[in-house]
Amino acid sequence: MDTSRTEPGTGSMLSCRRKSNYDPKTGIYHPLIQLDGSHKIPTTANLDTATFVLSQFPSLDQADMKVALIDSATNCRLTYRELRRSINSLAAGLYQRFGVRKGDVIFVLSSNSIIYPTICLAILLVGGVLTTSNPINTESEITKQVLDSGAKLAIAAPEAMHKLLSTGIPTIVTTRDPLKSSDASVEELIDSCESMELPENKQTQSDTAAILYSSGTTGTSKGVILTHGNLISTITLLKWAAEVTSAKDDIYLCFLPMFHIYGLIFFCLALLCASTTTVLMNRFDLLAMLEAIETHRVNNIPAVPPVILAMVKYNGGGYDLSSLRSVASGAAPLSKDVASRFREKFPWVGLKPGYGLTESCAAGAVFLSSEEAKARSAASGGLLPTFSAKVVDFESGMAQPPYSAGEIWLKGPTVMKGYLGNEAATSATIVSDGWLRTGDLGYFDEDGYLFIVDRIKELIKHNGYQVAPAELEAILLNHPHILDAAVIPLEDEDAGEIPMAYIVRASGSELTEEQVMQFVAGQVAPYKKIKRVAFINEIPKSAAGKILRKDLIAQSKQTVKSKL
Repeated sequence: MDTSRTEPGTGSMLSCRRKSNYDPKTGIYHPLIQLDGSHKIPTTANLDTATFVLSQFPSLDQADMKVALIDSATNCRLTYRELRRSINSLAAGLYQRFGVRKGDVIFVLSSNSIIYPTICLAILLVGGVLTTSNPINTESEITKQVLDSGAKLAIAAPEAMHKLLSTGIPTIVTTRDPLKSSDASVEELIDSCESMELPENKQTQSDTAAILYSSGTTGTSKGVILTHGNLISTITLLKWAAEVTSAKDDIYLCFLPMFHIYGLIFFCLALLCASTTTVLMNRFDLLAMLEAIETHRVNNIPAVPPVILAMVKYNGGGYDLSSLRSVASGAAPLSKDVASRFREKFPWVGLKPGYGLTESCAAGAVFLSSEEAKARSAASGGLLPTFSAKVVDFESGMAQPPYSAGEIWLKGPTVMKGYLGNEAATSATIVSDGWLRTGDLGYFDEDGYLFIVDRIKELIKHNGYQVAPAELEAILLNHPHILDAAVIPLEDEDAGEIPMAYIVRASGSELTEEQVMQFVAGQVAPYKKIKRVAFINEIPKSAAGKILRKDLIAQSKQTVKSKL
């Protein structure tokens, strides 16, 4: 059989191995692996997320023994029995004392905490709709989300309460304040409210469960509507992936923000269904993370590319990381070079990139084997069971064969219902019988593995050529004097756009603009050369680790304007 291949993006037809599960008649890619009989996605119509999650908890005789959550700062522990009681008590408090009913939107504003999963599951159990936000967002950003989502009640960390004052929305604080004993708190509701049989609210899998706001890295953030069916499907897939790749006694570490789909779906929902133990960090801190791995003998870490880069560049030593067996990477593409350097530095750790987005409920593609991931270090895994994919050419709209790049389209049970109050954006994103246009440029190889090149909206158009910022960033990060880098388009009268690099220099480095440009020029085609360099203290990124290019583009325009 002819298995000849072409370079990505050439668009040339080629013969493909049958194992890629690519159908040339339809242009559709199918998953290589199916769910086994014990991990089928529930088809019961009248089923909500919280009821499903609670049904997966350890049996009552094991729930007292199995620890669900550990606070890394205080070592406070919560067993599965205690977690179940907390969820039921808080749900009762929300129903009885605050009148939360089916369809009411509850706004959660908090960083990670040991009670965050309780809050989310209690809201879902009582029939509420969950919407979350980054506590470092500005008051105006928070107000906009509260109004846009139609939230009727807020639950906020004490340090973030002041950002909700102008909204006038009733607010419950997460933890007790001795000086304000009259204020309702989640802790007080859990302690004082008895679990109760909630009145039948007849939630179905098609009902809205969450409205999560996309990071807005390239434009305005939009409210992504996720149903109970979306969440239950993703939970089932991630539970399956965890159980087929991890030991039953594995300990996970969470520093991913739980207000983001990645942290929410993993640590508030899916991993609890797999009866795992998770060590929680309030936020990411490299040294605190390394200490937590050593102290708690952590085995698994779902991470993002900036964290993996930080581990690669850290030279301090002094921590025992021998317990670590697996690190996953998601939320943004992981460069081949950073992946290779990580595997060289931590050869005993399996590094497995994956792919998903808020609109697909964080699901899409995954590696089950670290050896497969190592053999294809630039890939993001194979399609998850129940998914289908297309690679669609921008100009012709035709589905592309392996090794031909185009926009990735996904179809599956985790694809969002749509964007809240934005029919135009929904119609532009969900097209042709339920296909989700991801906005990501990529391709599949002949074995069915997905490769993400970059965000389509972030491609730099230079003299008719398309330049992927991620490719240039991967080269820059290989420079010993560069700690971090971001590449953006800069408007140019002659070329349309030119690549501009923002660089974070290593401490004590005197790296110059010319040296940066020469370093890249020797490794790329002429049209990909960096034409402008600016040095910066920190690259702005979303909570999930995505570069906020729109912020840098705005900064570059302001800089150019000030020089005129």
